[in-house]
Amino acid sequence: MYGAIEAGGTKFVCAVFDKDLNTVDKVKIDTLEPEYTMGKAIEFFKKHNVVSLGIGAFGPIDINPESKSYGMIQNTPKIKWRNYNLVEALSQKFDIPIKIDTDVNAAALGEYKMGHGVNKRSVLYITIGTGVGAGFVIEGKTLYGLTHPEMGHVLVRQLKEDEFEGNCPTHKNCLEGLVAGPAIEKRWGIKGHLLPQDHKVWDYIADYIGQALMSYNLILSPEIILIGGGVSQQEQLFDKIRSAFKKHMNGYIQHEVLDGDLKDYIKYPKNGQLAGLYGALQLSIQAYEQNN
Repeated sequence: MYGAIEAGGTKFVCAVFDKDLNTVDKVKIDTLEPEYTMGKAIEFFKKHNVVSLGIGAFGPIDINPESKSYGMIQNTPKIKWRNYNLVEALSQKFDIPIKIDTDVNAAALGEYKMGHGVNKRSVLYITIGTGVGAGFVIEGKTLYGLTHPEMGHVLVRQLKEDEFEGNCPTHKNCLEGLVAGPAIEKRWGIKGHLLPQDHKVWDYIADYIGQALMSYNLILSPEIILIGGGVSQQEQLFDKIRSAFKKHMNGYIQHEVLDGDLKDYIKYPKNGQLAGLYGALQLSIQAYEQNN
């Protein structure tokens, strides 16, 4: 059996899967102080004979397997979790292989193996919710370099009539500072899901996301782009995003996949909110296979 953890900033989802990838058991744990949350997670996995563990975690986090601080959460706003090493904490309790990656890289991997990315070489997964993050998989491997990608903080050009200063504490009007849930609420004084579908904010947001997708396409050339997270629950956004992407690309890349309505290129994840957990499962499988 494989152990999987989707370690989010609000809750940890811990699950056990059998060799046929069926869910055996699952639990949700509030993300409070590390001692409580990790204690409950360890207690859960001690009930099951798992052969490996995979973790998709909030960050920033060290995901370089060759690093001395592999698995350590870094400069997170969640103060009590700073410099907490998830891999080390679990390794002290379980003598099994453990693999960790970012939550968005894990979600991309979950879709690559078990979702809309099946039979594709590369998948870009973006989450737009409390923050904005993106993960990228190519030929079964997630992307990292000096650190992991922080695609949510790319700069975009604001529309002339949009005078909102942005909500990112570091960059103000980067992508996250303009389109994440807290940015929408700060701009209009109301949560996004309470705004009408024809509100002009959705045109702004779609344009900025379309700009970012253009940059991601030009740099990474993903075979499919998947957008999850709370803001993506606004169904009217997807057609607006596709139109904005097409407008900003302006026909520069010639490919049959980019013709037409783009409904098969920019879409909602097949696994929905389970993409991250399924990605953690795939990390667990990789950890076991690499160890054997």
